[in-house]
Amino acid sequence: MTQRVIVVGAGVIGLSCAVRLAEAGFDAHVLARELPLETTSAVAGALWFPYRAEPAADVARWGRVTLEELLRLAVAEEEAGVLVRDGVLLHHTPPQRPSWADAVSDLTSLHPVTDPAPGYRHGLAARLPLVDMGRYLPWLQARLERAGGTVTRMPLPALPERGVVVNATGVAARAVAADPLVHPVRGQVVVLENPGLDRWLVDDEETPDGRLVYVLPRTDTVVVGGCAVEDDWDPVPDPDLAQAVLARATEVEPRLRGARVLAHRVGLRPARSAVRLETTHSDEGTVVHCYGHGGAGVTLSWGCADEVLEQVRAATGH
Repeated sequence: MTQRVIVVGAGVIGLSCAVRLAEAGFDAHVLARELPLETTSAVAGALWFPYRAEPAADVARWGRVTLEELLRLAVAEEEAGVLVRDGVLLHHTPPQRPSWADAVSDLTSLHPVTDPAPGYRHGLAARLPLVDMGRYLPWLQARLERAGGTVTRMPLPALPERGVVVNATGVAARAVAADPLVHPVRGQVVVLENPGLDRWLVDDEETPDGRLVYVLPRTDTVVVGGCAVEDDWDPVPDPDLAQAVLARATEVEPRLRGARVLAHRVGLRPARSAVRLETTHSDEGTVVHCYGHGGAGVTLSWGCADEVLEQVRAATGH
């Protein structure tokens, strides 16, 4: 008899876990308050880049698995919306090598550059996947449905108590899993019409007020940001912040000047001191928790989904 698994949460983590489970022969179904294109994942700039996620060793391992899979999808699944773009991690001073770099050194190289953008003297150039989430999330859902799974809007006040459940609820885990370690880090982006850019730029060094700078060109659009504001639950875009985001993005990439604004969006990153990926048991059921990915949900998605599959198999004997 096929083992049924309920995945709670329809962001990139929940969908990736459900795909892995369904394709491995489980009867996997996603229940969520927000459908995929309504989630924080849909707002993500979605460059493969470990950001605000711990612990470092696990992040490097999960990130490598995901990087391999995204590079494969960029070649094999054009409709998935995975691009591979050159770009630069911007720095004002000579940069240190990131903690995750050694884990992926055979998949992508990082090499120092000077004067990479106006206002910056240093940077690390790399070629990395950049995911168009407006295409990728529907593609994941369709892939799940081809494997026999479903996605259903169903707001849940708590996790199901019976059976096998995967908890991929993101920042909502603070309530549904009663986990006070989970908290929002608010991000805001502006989506622009692409004037012809194909190079991404990222400065992830936060200012005291939580400002970031990134320019992430997809095909027809460019996502520019942003901010990282702790414990801010406000889902409404701030017009003043939007203007500041646009001004800073235009400084580092002058070709954005005059680009048409298509949308203003907000997402609440699910921050935690460490990603929670563990299994808990009760008399009536099993829960595999997978949340707290900070700003690295896309970056860690397939690595975490593989580990969730292993834990579900161990719990069910399937």
